Amino acid sequence: MRSTAVITWTALSSLLVACQPQETSAPSAPPRPRVEVVPVELQTLPTTQELAGRLAPTRVAEVRARVAGIVLARHFPEGSDVQAGQRLFSIDPAPFRVALNRAEAELAKAEAALAEAEAVLRRYQPLIQAHAISQQEFDAAATAVKTQQANRLSAKADVEAAQINLAHCEVKAPIAGRIGRALVTQGALVGQGEATALASIQQWNPIYVDFVQPAVEVVRLREAQASRPKGQPASPRLQIRLEGSSRLHEGRLLFSDITVDPSTSQIALRGEVPNAEGLLMPGMYVRVRMARGQDTQAVLLPQRAVKTTADGQSQVQVVSPEGQVEARVVQTGAMHGANWHITHGLSAGEQVIVGGKPVQPGDRVSTGPSPAGSPVGSNGAAAPTAPTAPPPSASATDKR
Repeated sequence: MRSTAVITWTALSSLLVACQPQETSAPSAPPRPRVEVVPVELQTLPTTQELAGRLAPTRVAEVRARVAGIVLARHFPEGSDVQAGQRLFSIDPAPFRVALNRAEAELAKAEAALAEAEAVLRRYQPLIQAHAISQQEFDAAATAVKTQQANRLSAKADVEAAQINLAHCEVKAPIAGRIGRALVTQGALVGQGEATALASIQQWNPIYVDFVQPAVEVVRLREAQASRPKGQPASPRLQIRLEGSSRLHEGRLLFSDITVDPSTSQIALRGEVPNAEGLLMPGMYVRVRMARGQDTQAVLLPQRAVKTTADGQSQVQVVSPEGQVEARVVQTGAMHGANWHITHGLSAGEQVIVGGKPVQPGDRVSTGPSPAGSPVGSNGAAAPTAPTAPPPSASATDKR
């Protein structure tokens, strides 16, 4: 009887437990993806503009033969630096020495004839006063003196011309600079009918850089220069960088052209850069960086925060105060180190995504500071925690 009662009680208890309704646990919400953000902060930034330019020599001189003759020698190494007045070529001087001797002989003859005419005129002076000769004879003697004086001047000019031609047999550098290759060799006949080119000299130190800029930017530059503080240089500073090189060469702006190209609305500018080392050569293409002033509302963002869309626009992802991702089209300026200068599209205090899990516009996220940026507080709401399921009911077993 006791065993039967225990079995019956156990069966009834199990039946009662099975008949009780089971509590279902609420589904847990997925956690929000976490992203790294940096705050948008306004700062003062010197603004620059980078343009394409080309180097040009400050002076160019073509060395030419000014007399005809045979080249006897070359007195310089090709591609070397030469000084003004340095001897470069020698042309056979023999014919010009002969011409100089002939001109000097003609000058001597003219001086002798002049001396004779002057002696005759001196003898006629007392005779004309004594009426021993006619006035016509005296006038002829005076005219002969003037004629011989003119002949002497002409002979003297011939001597000077012969001396100049003889001096031109020594071809000298007209300017200081770097000379290129020789265009003639020893034994060549030069100057026959034309001034034969012998070599070319270019002055590289300093060197010019020519570039173009929109006329609107030139007007802004002039306005900025007009309002510059006292003590600031009047000429804007330039920085020249060769293609493929990180080294910057400092220079200054010389002038801008007086007319604007009507087809492009651009104006030509020229700068000057010291080139003592000779690293900058005429004809090179360079990047010209020119200061334009200061932007007091500048925004800098890491390069990885800015993406380029399929249509070529620059875009960033911004987290709203509600923790929702928004796509924002921005305008970028120049690069400053590893950061983009954002010129339009962002406001101070906004949170820009720079890393973390990939997200799409419309997603709700939680935010955290970027390791490379300044600490930023979370703008998104905390992800809800999953509800805890109630523990299962214990069986009312009778333990005896």
